[in-house]
Amino acid sequence: MTQTVPSAVHTIGQRYRDPNPTEPAQWNPVLQVLHEHRSVRRYLADDVSDDTLRLLISAAQSAPTSSNLQVWSVIAVRDPARKARLAALAGGQAHIEQAPVLLVWTADFARLRQLADDHEAPLVGADYLESSYVGFIDAALAAQNAVVAAESLGLGTVYIGTIRNNPEAVAAELKLPEQVFAVFGLVVGHPDPTEDTRIKPRLPQPAVLHRETYDLPTQRDHVAAYETRIAAFYAEQELSHSWTERVLARLASAASLNGRHRLRESLANHDFHLH
Repeated sequence: MTQTVPSAVHTIGQRYRDPNPTEPAQWNPVLQVLHEHRSVRRYLADDVSDDTLRLLISAAQSAPTSSNLQVWSVIAVRDPARKARLAALAGGQAHIEQAPVLLVWTADFARLRQLADDHEAPLVGADYLESSYVGFIDAALAAQNAVVAAESLGLGTVYIGTIRNNPEAVAAELKLPEQVFAVFGLVVGHPDPTEDTRIKPRLPQPAVLHRETYDLPTQRDHVAAYETRIAAFYAEQELSHSWTERVLARLASAASLNGRHRLRESLANHDFHLH
């Protein structure tokens, strides 16, 4: 049976829940994969081969990296017992155990610290906030390349930010040395078709795209329109309907950060110096 590929305008319409989407002037298979992204939280038991894993990592390493420092590493976790322990540390998310592989992406200065030690060279610049930013950004860029590569192969993915809820325990589980910090996890596997995952609509472009200078007041109407559009999506997913309530609750207090308010302290415990 031949699967019909949605048209570009249909895909754009889904991404924004726009009843009258604009036909894009250009389109290709890469744009199709990017616009069809969705988080998958239910997986089949089928394995993800080492050959496929190598391809995802080579795609990740093809991402930009500041000054070619390449200050990230990734740990592929397949062992069911270890995945179960990490799932417990990450809030009990069942898909971490269900999927065949969990990739834990790290900001990694241990490799360069070892290089500096081997050459008896100073590495004072690694102890500044800018360098920590680079590690986090490089890891995110690499992981997103891996996501696009995985989805182009028909695999599903979902990021696991709750890895940062218990960073010291995660570091102990993965035997991370000093100056290696787990930034987030990424589940990869074969989507269970019964989940019926759909494209989650995003804010209208005028809410995020500014021209020449930033314009805050004009965003209100577009955010209000989005509240209506995503409410329909949440209703289909049998979730609470208000995006506004969700985002405000998520950032309401230190408690709502689920342990991640300790991020500076946790980085210091991993010998990251945020001058």
